Amino acid sequence: MPDAAPPPQGGVLGPAYRTLSVGMISVIFLIAFEATAVGTAMPVAARELDGIGLYAFAFSAYFTTSLFGMVLSGQWSDRQGPLRPLTVGIGAFAAGLVCSGTAATMGVFVLGRAVQGFGGGLVIVALYVVVSRAYEERLRPAIMAAFAASWVVPSIVGPLAAGTVTEHLGWRWVFLGIPALVVVPLVVALPAIRRTASGPVDPGAAVAFDRRRIGFALGISLGAGLLQYAAQDLRWLSLLPGLAGVALLVPAVRALMPRGTYLARRGLPSVVLLRGVAAGAFIGAESFVPLMLVTQRGLSPTMAGFSLALGGVTWALGSWVQSKGRTAPYRERLMVAGMVMVAFAIAAAPAVLIESVPVWTAALAWGVGCLGMGLVIGSTSVLLLKLSAPEEAGANSAALQISDALANVVLLAAVGAAFAGLGGGAVGSAGHTLTEGAASASHPAAFLAVFLPMACVALAGAWVATRLDPAPAATGTDPAPAGTGTRKS
Repeated sequence: MPDAAPPPQGGVLGPAYRTLSVGMISVIFLIAFEATAVGTAMPVAARELDGIGLYAFAFSAYFTTSLFGMVLSGQWSDRQGPLRPLTVGIGAFAAGLVCSGTAATMGVFVLGRAVQGFGGGLVIVALYVVVSRAYEERLRPAIMAAFAASWVVPSIVGPLAAGTVTEHLGWRWVFLGIPALVVVPLVVALPAIRRTASGPVDPGAAVAFDRRRIGFALGISLGAGLLQYAAQDLRWLSLLPGLAGVALLVPAVRALMPRGTYLARRGLPSVVLLRGVAAGAFIGAESFVPLMLVTQRGLSPTMAGFSLALGGVTWALGSWVQSKGRTAPYRERLMVAGMVMVAFAIAAAPAVLIESVPVWTAALAWGVGCLGMGLVIGSTSVLLLKLSAPEEAGANSAALQISDALANVVLLAAVGAAFAGLGGGAVGSAGHTLTEGAASASHPAAFLAVFLPMACVALAGAWVATRLDPAPAATGTDPAPAGTGTRKS
């Protein structure tokens, strides 16, 4: 390791870590503000660009290209350190926002989301590598909790700001205004990362790019894109790109994931699998919450986005709970409970399709679900780094993020197809304004086809959460089953 000195004392905001922590939290703050703001503006953008039928694709395009960015970032970080992929990633993230904000068609809008996703994939894996290198193991739960806490302000302010801008200036300014925030992480985070976590783990060892893994990364991104395209085009002919996508995905996923991932083998494979199950079920449902509230209950974009604001607070609370040392012995139980909360929230949210049910029940349910996600996501990150050797932190972090993004793509493709097949593409056809009290035609079955299957996926995640500890027989022989590039799932 580059730093052979004794580990510094203090917490993540102590003198030794303060600049680095603040800089990294600034990066997460940027990503969080984008996610909450863009989610609020998306229904209006899709409707104005005549792209409600591609609504799910606008979300999944981000995750599709982020898959390649994650693998590339893992390789790049292990070879040269996380500084360069982080810098390039932030630049691509901003460029994608500008592309979407200036789009004249839904196709160009989706292209911008794809560029943005590539940048986001580079950034998130690089940040995990920084955590693994720069922070002692005792501090990793705390910095993960700080990452979650950085979502609180964007979750509250983001929907209100984005809704106000959308209604008074237009949705484009939601996208075009965010790149200005890139200045903060560039100025604060990058110099601190250069001092503490730059360069390869072993400067004397030449680590070459694994071209085979890069090829699989391209395959997984292309396969995911073909699968998503097939799901949006509900014709028999679309089975051909769908099958081609599956043919590309299966070998790539098997090569890039820990062995036994999709058999829920104990230890690292189940940690990686749970991350995908939790994120896929949650995002697959959350992406449709603002659209449901705007088109079925007539809420304004501001109020629809604000319905998710409580979730930022409760997510941070859940992450804080898992970061406390006294909860570590109960981590598995907390994660099982967290997945049950997520399943409850997803199943309860569509109750607002019944006119007599108050709209605020969706916000309350989502707050419960986000509490569960805070318990689960923070814990999977901590467990992954605990089970990873330092020189494999990049590859294993990439596997975790691939599971996250791939589940988002596949599940969004599935629910997007179900949504479109049950008439969901027509929810934006009544009129041309999305203002309070102006609900579109009712299509409750289309929304139920999104939420109920995702609730079942979340319940399956509760079972996976019981298999996170390595089997006793394997504890002494393979405590860190890393090396995801050569293991098959």
